[in-house]
Amino acid sequence: MTTLNCIAVDDEPLALGLVCAFIEKTPFLNLVGRYSSAVEALQGLHNGEVDVLFLDIQMPDLTGIELARVLDKSTGPTVGGAATPRIIFTTAFNHFALEGFRVDALDYLLKPFNYEEFLRAASKAKAYFELVEKAKNGINPVAVPRATPHYATPPEEYLFLKVEYQLIRVAYADILYIEGLKDYVKVHLKNETKPLLSLTSLKSLEEKLPAHRFMRVHRSYIVGLEKIEAISKTSIQIGNAVIPVSDHFKEAFAEYVGRWT
Repeated sequence: MTTLNCIAVDDEPLALGLVCAFIEKTPFLNLVGRYSSAVEALQGLHNGEVDVLFLDIQMPDLTGIELARVLDKSTGPTVGGAATPRIIFTTAFNHFALEGFRVDALDYLLKPFNYEEFLRAASKAKAYFELVEKAKNGINPVAVPRATPHYATPPEEYLFLKVEYQLIRVAYADILYIEGLKDYVKVHLKNETKPLLSLTSLKSLEEKLPAHRFMRVHRSYIVGLEKIEAISKTSIQIGNAVIPVSDHFKEAFAEYVGRWT
């Protein structure tokens, strides 16, 4: 079993004691340090190997978000010798969720939380490090045995999107269109009423998508070519959505449409 070295950081003694008690209660977690400030924790991180950091956000001198940004400049973690620990934020304020997402936190526990909620976040950390360990040993964490090939999805048939604090596997065949919203994208899927919201740019996502299945038709839209139901000179219809085709992308789209005739 993977055992994760953990430290807890909180300037409130009762909250710190509760997190430490939860860590000590969890078989696959090993408490290696407890600190009442992020400054103390930063020094402690240099003194030993830490995999997971349970970190309060609002603290004097150095906030949890600021500490996370400092750590984010280091290299990625490895089991048994993490250069950068994965962070699980613990806070009483839910408006910090977006900032936690931007510094790539593994999870976000909203105070007051119980042991069940804590264990769910800790288990997510355990699963993450087990995948890292498999990758380090040359084992494909997505692969399945040849005896059950019908469970396998070819790598070119999906991508992973970061949604909230999880990586969600999304099949290309399910994507209708993608809408860019500044720092986010909305991925509209068939048979789903709500789109997936992911903190990434449309350009970054465009580079990951296969060009024979998806096309950028507007600064704010990528469409699934297989999902197009009707077209006009200036727009595309996919389901009930009417998506504009901007002048910048009109020529490339016209070339694609020309193959239909």
